[in-house]
Amino acid sequence: MDWTLEVVVVPVSDLARSIAFYRDQVGFHLDHDTENEHMHVAQLTPPGSGCSVVMGSLPAQNAMAPGSLHGVQLVVADAAAARAELVGRGVDCDEVQVIDPRDGGTFFGFRDPDGNSWAVQEIRTRAEHPLLGRADGARDWADQA
Repeated sequence: MDWTLEVVVVPVSDLARSIAFYRDQVGFHLDHDTENEHMHVAQLTPPGSGCSVVMGSLPAQNAMAPGSLHGVQLVVADAAAARAELVGRGVDCDEVQVIDPRDGGTFFGFRDPDGNSWAVQEIRTRAEHPLLGRADGARDWADQA
């Protein structure tokens, strides 16, 4: 039996501000922004990822304090290029740190406007062997720098 991780709830205080941050500054794709009399939720997906983030006003989102999500990790083929792109889009990023010279040992981090923190790990083999094939032929945001 396969077990796939497909959604991570990100607790935020201002949905519109968070959509703008993750879409316009970080480069996630806005899959949907749904609002009705019962709720307002948005789902965004990092380019090349099979896992999305969801934020809004559903009970699972309301159970977590805005800014309380820490330790979620993104993976890119080139940490320096990914960091440069984020900085160019106005995201305050930590410096790239090489913890181990082997592939997978390079990291940097950033935080969203609420203080949710993200780690970005460089795995160079992702450039040649992505986890998911890109049916649209598009290049990932880390590869566009």
